Amino acid sequence: MNLREELDRRHADGLLRRRLTLEGAQGPHVRVAGRDYLAFASNDYLGLANHPALAEAVAQGAQRYGVGAGASHLIVGHGRAHDTLEQELADFVGLPRALLFSTGYMANLGVVSALVGRHDEVFADKLNHASLNDAVVLSRARMRRYPHGDVRILGRLLAESAAPRKLVVTDGVFSMDGDVAPLKELLALCERHGAFLLVDDAHGFGVLGARGRGILSHFALASPSIIYMATLGKAIGVAGAFVAGHPDCVEILIQRARPYVYTTAFPPLLAAAVSASLAIVQEDEWRRDHLATLIRRLRQGLASGRWRLSPSTTPIQPLLVGGNQEALDLSEALRAQGLLVPAIRPPTVPRDSARLRISLSAAHTLKDIERLVDVLCALS
Repeated sequence: MNLREELDRRHADGLLRRRLTLEGAQGPHVRVAGRDYLAFASNDYLGLANHPALAEAVAQGAQRYGVGAGASHLIVGHGRAHDTLEQELADFVGLPRALLFSTGYMANLGVVSALVGRHDEVFADKLNHASLNDAVVLSRARMRRYPHGDVRILGRLLAESAAPRKLVVTDGVFSMDGDVAPLKELLALCERHGAFLLVDDAHGFGVLGARGRGILSHFALASPSIIYMATLGKAIGVAGAFVAGHPDCVEILIQRARPYVYTTAFPPLLAAAVSASLAIVQEDEWRRDHLATLIRRLRQGLASGRWRLSPSTTPIQPLLVGGNQEALDLSEALRAQGLLVPAIRPPTVPRDSARLRISLSAAHTLKDIERLVDVLCALS
């Protein structure tokens, strides 16, 4: 099959992806192709991506540090802004040490490929983010996938394993379902069977836990077996990611994580912006309180509609539609009414589970939620 035939097939199957081009800043109200929309599509959960304090921090950071880091962290690209932010992040999540990465995808690739290899085993939830799956392939370890959230089967797989090193990998908040991993049970299994637990908290960091400290705070978990990853471009509103954990684990990553070793360092001006954002995340409890109110109102409003919301208490509210074309048609019908809600289709989600991924932000208002509910109810 040539490339054109492959593209035509994806189009026929309702799987062809297309980009939208925003004509301004990220936020609940965006402009695309000359038209204004109310958007429920971004991961800007706390409404910080366009916060003036972050913009000011970037400007001051550029004046002090310049724009680019100029080299990898292990040459001369690691600066005071990086060092300060890594300590702030470690303190924030209650772990001994943290390490910055350019993206969450690179962080997951780096952690897994640095810690396990050909003779080891990785145990992965079937609904994990693609970056975790790709990381296992890159590591060449054996991947054992367990049904979503099924700690019983995971326990059996761990008990059967004779691998020299075992690693359990899981999303904290699952990016397309919005549900939360059973971390207490997962950690207990890891400690019982001598396995590490890598938690990808991309969608929980800043939202869950005391003062937004993430899923470990949410469950009050602490263990040297935990390796914690979170991104800085979602609730934090900036870019990048970090990994935190035991000092020896972080040191191994500095030595062996190829996406860290062989990448130009995270821009120091962005480190300054993340520091500014962390202060807001901790101080503005109203943002998380408001999010919780919006979530409750959306779920109440759509409780008796044609399409079912997945059981999620997070800002990710998936509206299950089923077929690819039906999900695309519903997304287009909303767009015609001035609402942007993306259709998510396989392979991002399992077959026959296409959905609208409604993403809520503290920057939304109750009036915004009412409008979305009213239009969806009218379309049903």
